[in-house]
Amino acid sequence: MDRERIKREMIQAFGDAYQAFGISRLMGHVVALLLYSNKPLSLDDIAAELGMSKGPISQVTRRLKDHNLIRKVWVPGTRKDFYEVHPEIFSNAFRNVTALVRQNKTIASTLLQEVRQLNDPEIETLKKRLEEMERFYELMLQYNRQFLKEWTGEDGES
Repeated sequence: MDRERIKREMIQAFGDAYQAFGISRLMGHVVALLLYSNKPLSLDDIAAELGMSKGPISQVTRRLKDHNLIRKVWVPGTRKDFYEVHPEIFSNAFRNVTALVRQNKTIASTLLQEVRQLNDPEIETLKKRLEEMERFYELMLQYNRQFLKEWTGEDGES
């Protein structure tokens, strides 16, 4: 398999994976391209490689940068913005997922507290489901903290 074919397959696979998670396919394409590249790429480079206009690429790179998956870098001799994958892309992606898990646990805890205050037998099933949801996400957070600690040496709370 040649390099170009690997690059195309990688871009396609990342786009499919991101889309399967409900995230923009284009975000997956940009991440794959930057993972593949051994040098920083400008918006023009990314747009040309993906056959897209600069507008959507600019929006996607901003979102990826906000989630600490890529970073803007300075390239001497040019005024263009260049991007590369963040050195901690994988642990940062994991932190992003963990933030969603934490948010789901908070939702469960908040709603469960309100349901318990009602003390209404008609919503006993809801109460049990929310208790299960809270336990589920708390266990996920425990495992996520342990995983991040093993991966990075951090406590996983950030």
